Formats: sequence, structure tokens, C-alpha cells
Amino acid sequence: MEKRELGKSGIYVSEIGLGCMSLPNDLAESKNIIDAAIHAGINYFDTADLYDNGRNEELLGFALKGKRNDIILATKAGNKMNPDGEGWTWDSSKAHIMEAVKKSLTRLDTDYIDVYQLHGGTMEDKVEETIDAFESLKKDGLIRQYGISSIRPTVIKRFLDTSSAVSVMMQYNLLDRRPEEWFPMINDSGASVITRGTIAKGFLTSEGLSRVEKANGFVEYDAGELKHTVKALNEVADNLHSAAIAFVLREKTVASALVGASSSEQLLDSIIAYENKIDSSVIDELRNITKMHSYKEHRL
Repeated sequence: MEKRELGKSGIYVSEIGLGCMSLPNDLAESKNIIDAAIHAGINYFDTADLYDNGRNEELLGFALKGKRNDIILATKAGNKMNPDGEGWTWDSSKAHIMEAVKKSLTRLDTDYIDVYQLHGGTMEDKVEETIDAFESLKKDGLIRQYGISSIRPTVIKRFLDTSSAVSVMMQYNLLDRRPEEWFPMINDSGASVITRGTIAKGFLTSEGLSRVEKANGFVEYDAGELKHTVKALNEVADNLHSAAIAFVLREKTVASALVGASSSEQLLDSIIAYENKIDSSVIDELRNITKMHSYKEHRL
């Protein structure tokens, strides 16, 4: 498993990272998936305090016991659960972040977080206060670096311009190429992209043709366009799963492509797909089949 530097942080993350939101709510099963990921060379694990109201962090913390020094641990904050546990509200205040990190550290059973991310963001946020919270946590040694998870160009640019953030998490794949317009800006800011949705809800895997039959569309594709496009992609690529991962990782701004897994078998499928090298001419052909959409809102 190759590694890439996250921004200019000195932190090197595996080209494939595990997005932990899909982990089963079972300690033994989750540990099996985590163990398999580490065995395959994955060192980057991403969760959030919002996932299953903190339970996901607990599962990850349990599975990583005894392995903490070998992995890069990332989580997120900014969404405050309502007292009744039903739903949440946005809160990017320093007070909330300073309290949220303590709870995440406890659930993850660790003394520090490698990459702490703002889980969203709006232009109405008091961004200086938010960044002050992250910088304070760095100074205190509770986090090593920080970043933002957002698809809003205005929010991303302001955050990068006024901070030392090293990462931006965005949905990016063959069917959602909207982030490409903003990669130069992110790269010039000294940050890297962490991709989520790398295989587009499974549309870019061996199950893609069957999955699109039940889908109403995806991003800018309506149902008909989605079916036509996924069929065309499969006609070009012998292994669309492999090609989808290779497509994302061809971008120099991308540090790690997240994949999710609810079983060890699903994870193994993505590992095998990653290890299967794809010729660049195939990626070019696939790229020409898909559309280059743009974000309609929150533009600079």
C-alpha cells in the first residue's frame, strides 16, 4: 500500500483509507474489518462523532487497541446532537468543539487525534473562532492537524485562507467530478483532498449495473443518464471498481481515497481493486464518457 503526504503536514496516509461509517454495530465484526484493513496496509481511518451518535467512534477505538501508534486516526465535529438523541444542530463554536473533542477522545480511547475535521460549515460561521479552537487543540497536543469536510467552495476557500488546515474531505468519483474545478485552489493552499464516495454508492463496482436499475439518479445524472453512463463505463473497463479507484488517485491533490465496508469481504474487494493496476489510457477513456458538472451553489 503506497502512502501520500497529507498537505505539508509530515503525516503520510495510505492511498486507500477506511471510511468507518459503514462498520457493523458489533465489536467483533468491526474488529475483523479493522484488522483486515491494517493487514492490507491501510493506516488511515475516518469516523465522526455524529455517526450512530458516537457509537462508531467507540467501535473504532475498541478495534484499534494496541495498534494506535501504527495508524492515522481522523474524526469530525461540528454537529451537536439534540438532548433527546434525535437529530442534531450545527455548532461550530469554540466552546462546542473544545467539549466535543473530549468526548471523542474518550470514545476513541486515545490521547490524541491525528486529523480533526470540521464536519461541514457555512458562510455564517464565525470562522476565526472555529479555527482558534483547532489551533488551541494543536497547541495542547490533543490533535496533530486539522481540516474540513465540505463541498462548498466558498466555505473551503475561506477556511484554507485563514488557517493551517491540511485536508479537505469531498465526495469525488467518476460520476461526481465537481471537485476538479477546485483542486488547484486546494493544492495551492498546501492542503490535500480526502475523497469520500469513491465508488459512488457501489455504482462503480461489479454490482453497479444491478444497483442503477433501482436508483433514481445520482448527483446531476437522472435515472436514465445514470444507467446509460454506468453501462458505457463497464463496456470500457474490464474492472470498473479498479478503474474508479485509479481515477481518483491519479489526481495529485488527492492524498487518500476512502472506501467503506460493512464486512471483511467488501473491504477485500476494494483492496484487490486497488492492487489491480489500470492503464492510463483506460482512465482517459472513462473520463471522456462522464460529464464534468459544476457546483451550482456556494461558488466563489
